[in-house]
Amino acid sequence: MRTFNKLVRDRIPEIIQSTGKDCKTETLNQDRYILELKKKLLEEVEEYLQAATKENALEELADILEIINTLVEDVHQSSMEEVERIQSNKLEKRGGYEEKVFLLEVED
Repeated sequence: MRTFNKLVRDRIPEIIQSTGKDCKTETLNQDRYILELKKKLLEEVEEYLQAATKENALEELADILEIINTLVEDVHQSSMEEVERIQSNKLEKRGGYEEKVFLLEVED
């Protein structure tokens, strides 16, 4: 039996069982859930960084967005609209990344 010990999407146990395999799961308490979501976010970002094709990169970005949506809604009891409002304010005040500015140093 392979050991995973990681947060997975809700339907993964059902998908595993549909292949005739058994799996063992547990339901996390809120503190552990938050910790595992953060670990999952790091895992997905690492997978994005290693993506070799556009398709793989977009798939990993979709996974990252799913985790972000879950963190926003379930953990912080907010909405993506609120996050987008904050993003818009930051964009207005500090700009975006379109100009590809790379800061080398700041004189003291």
